[in-house]
Amino acid sequence: MPVVFLVAALIGVTAWSMSFNRVLASSLQGLILTGSILWIIFGAILLLNTLKHSGAITAIRGGFANISPDRRVQVIIVAWLFGCFIEGASGFGTPAAVVAPLLMALGFPALGAVMLGMLVQSTPVSFGAVGTPIVVGVTGGLDKTGITETLIANGSDWDVFFRLITSEVAITHAIIGILMPLFMCIMMTRFFGQKKSWLEGMSIAPFAIFAGLAFVLPYAAAGIFLGPEFPSMIGALVGLIIVVPAAKAGFLIPKNTWDFAEAKEWPVAWMGSIEMKLEGLTNTKPMSIGMAWLPYVLLAALLVLSRVNADVKEFFTTFLAFGWTNILGETGISGDIQLLFLPGGIMVMVVLATFLLQRMKVSAMTAAISESSKTLLGAGFVLIFTIPMVRILINSGVNLADLPSMPRAMAELVASSVGSIYPFFAPSIGALGAFIAGSNTVSNLMMAQFQFDTAQLIGVSGAMLVASQAVGAAAGNMIAIHNVVAASATVGMLGREGQVIRMTIIPTIYYLVMTGLITVIAVYVIGISDPTMGLTAVAP
Repeated sequence: MPVVFLVAALIGVTAWSMSFNRVLASSLQGLILTGSILWIIFGAILLLNTLKHSGAITAIRGGFANISPDRRVQVIIVAWLFGCFIEGASGFGTPAAVVAPLLMALGFPALGAVMLGMLVQSTPVSFGAVGTPIVVGVTGGLDKTGITETLIANGSDWDVFFRLITSEVAITHAIIGILMPLFMCIMMTRFFGQKKSWLEGMSIAPFAIFAGLAFVLPYAAAGIFLGPEFPSMIGALVGLIIVVPAAKAGFLIPKNTWDFAEAKEWPVAWMGSIEMKLEGLTNTKPMSIGMAWLPYVLLAALLVLSRVNADVKEFFTTFLAFGWTNILGETGISGDIQLLFLPGGIMVMVVLATFLLQRMKVSAMTAAISESSKTLLGAGFVLIFTIPMVRILINSGVNLADLPSMPRAMAELVASSVGSIYPFFAPSIGALGAFIAGSNTVSNLMMAQFQFDTAQLIGVSGAMLVASQAVGAAAGNMIAIHNVVAASATVGMLGREGQVIRMTIIPTIYYLVMTGLITVIAVYVIGISDPTMGLTAVAP
């Protein structure tokens, strides 16, 4: 990463003719963002270690054994449904940072926990953080004024166009997302099972597809009828209400229970530097399952409240918030850290509540803080080069060479190379933006207008290509560099991110191919249009 950072800076100064001041300002902006990500990582690790030392993790593990001892069922409930809820409430890579250490605490190998945590960064992401990728990313990434003028001239308006994009995103994700729980199971059994078998994952297909439908149907309905703010949360809540009782009843679950080999037989490559040793913790005591899960309930409630309630949101975003506008005088390059509003701050608040509610000893809390601080130190080195490199790429649009930003230049190369078949590759452009930026929202901000303009040039629906962009950008989160780094840091696996990406690229390709096919069918076979094409489309 230090080498890549220097190469990106050199390309910016030479080929792109960026000013040295802008490259430096972008690097400083990246360091501020790094602080935000490290804060999230610290909160996630601290919450896990606090629950470990309080005895809650022991109770949670026992609770899942009561629902089902089958690891495939646990993945669907914990990683998929619970992770989707956290994504809907918070976004910004939080699910992987929360789910990966929780899975490890439940007895999953660290490498597998990170891989599964990253797979959550797919279907729910476009509507994550209370709809931010659509509300902020798409709206901010499009020329709203110019498009609105066209819409009015064609007898429509922006609200109809925006709802159309939201509906198309929801429907596309819902079609593809049905199989994501099954993907998680077969990836787990293939890479981490004793038999290295795809079939052991496939054997739970009926239950996995049932769980997929339990999530995507309410998810799609919320996207179509309510808008972009709540599909992921509503889909996850309804899914949990349906799937957990079904799992307890053994509905559609195979008779054979699947589990990992004993931990002592795991390869070293599966292990992180954080060990989840629950035995020998002198400060733990028996705890009810409700009290054990209470911190996660508080986390979800605070995440939602801080994003939905205007007064609470204002307090969280302004108190203990620090920022630097127009860094080094460079317009448009700013950075801020909102210590309370970021998921890290909320997780720290939950930790304090846990200390009181679960009546922990001071020595146990001290041990949790100490372990978390040591883990955080390793994450800093990678991120202090990764994020500044990303910001140089994103901010390279302002230059003396009259070139588009580096990510947009990559996108234009793809578009100019493929011609009328471009709609198939539109989601890959979104994924490229997310891979670089680590954010669906930022990818949409960078690429949405490009997708719309390309659609106009080849005569297809701009709304559909923008929707395809948003879906592809969500899929790109599964391989996004600093999302993988952040998740890896929570289980002590820094330096092995390549192993994770080599696995998560498989479902990413599935997602992009399926989105591309759906987009091609939509624009060329079904002939989907939108109001900017002169035909008044009515949103549901």
